[in-house]
Amino acid sequence: MDTSRPLVVTLTARPTGDEVARLCAELGAAPPGDVVCEVGALAAADLAAVDALARLKLAAGRSGHRIRFHGAGPDLRALLLLTGLGGTLGL
Repeated sequence: MDTSRPLVVTLTARPTGDEVARLCAELGAAPPGDVVCEVGALAAADLAAVDALARLKLAAGRSGHRIRFHGAGPDLRALLLLTGLGGTLGL
């Protein structure tokens, strides 16, 4: 695997628990490095979205990854800042 490029994972509009678990497992299997999580397709900026992103952040950290969330709209950005996940926001 080429670790010079970030691993890119994408969340669907309404990620299920199974989808989040699959993405967490994918992070666990990948060598440590940068991860970009595309979140622009998320349908709602709500606590379910924050829960999914928090789980991905924890899984990434456990595996030695540095994760950034890319494509967050203003509402999701505000929620991530409010919940202490603002440091994971990409450009």
